[in-house]
Amino acid sequence: MSEDTPIAGIFKAPDLAMAIEILAVIAIAGLLIAAVQRALPWVGNRLQGKRRLFVLALVPVLRLLLIIGAFIIIVPLLIKPSLQNMVALFGTIGLAIGFALKDLASSLIAGIVAVGEMPYRNGDWIRIDGIYGEVRHVGMRAVQIVTPSDDVVSIPHARLWDTAIVNSNDGSPRLQCIADFYLHPMHDAAKVREALTDVALTSPYLYFDEPIAVIIHEKPWGTWYQLKAYPVDARQQFRFMTDLTVRGKAAIGRLGAAFATVPMAEIDRPR
Repeated sequence: MSEDTPIAGIFKAPDLAMAIEILAVIAIAGLLIAAVQRALPWVGNRLQGKRRLFVLALVPVLRLLLIIGAFIIIVPLLIKPSLQNMVALFGTIGLAIGFALKDLASSLIAGIVAVGEMPYRNGDWIRIDGIYGEVRHVGMRAVQIVTPSDDVVSIPHARLWDTAIVNSNDGSPRLQCIADFYLHPMHDAAKVREALTDVALTSPYLYFDEPIAVIIHEKPWGTWYQLKAYPVDARQQFRFMTDLTVRGKAAIGRLGAAFATVPMAEIDRPR
């Protein structure tokens, strides 16, 4: 591109001092971002409850602020500061992104929206397209979640535009857990409900400040019980549900109630 073209004319003549300043800004920003991404999760994972989730949620916000700050410092080093030059530069960048990198740009813009609106944040338990897990990292392009089977899944932020995001705890350490029981219809429902409530109340994982509920659905094949309660920490959900299920089955067995055999196709799961 010749020096007579509008785009070439907006840039300053490169020199060694400019290169050193730009590299210094990039290096400092990179080090600060790396420090934030290592230090805050380290601190957050040693906290409990809302304090842990608050610290983890700061990671993408601070990273975005550092990137914006570095960009604001570098741009005046590269171009001659004027409104006309800024409009020409950003117009050209916008066209290039629009035509060549539209999918990446969509994810990057959605990432900025995700940092602002917080449909998910570090420590949240979310489900996207049937994939369920804990948010481990909210990057600029994608969110990383760790599934119950310990798989790490990266999902582009662009899914925000056309996919429902299910957030089970939404920034809170409280997450509702459900243990299901399917019984033959010939039993004393009041005694079963009382027994399941006692099972939840005696669990070592129970958070007592949230309600316990036993929901009963009468079906053609039998009676479906849902024991709903909250663990102390969302990360305990699978141990909590296992504890409720094991001790719930034992309690029902002591009452002499028989379990129903239900084909999976016939199970409806209202929450």
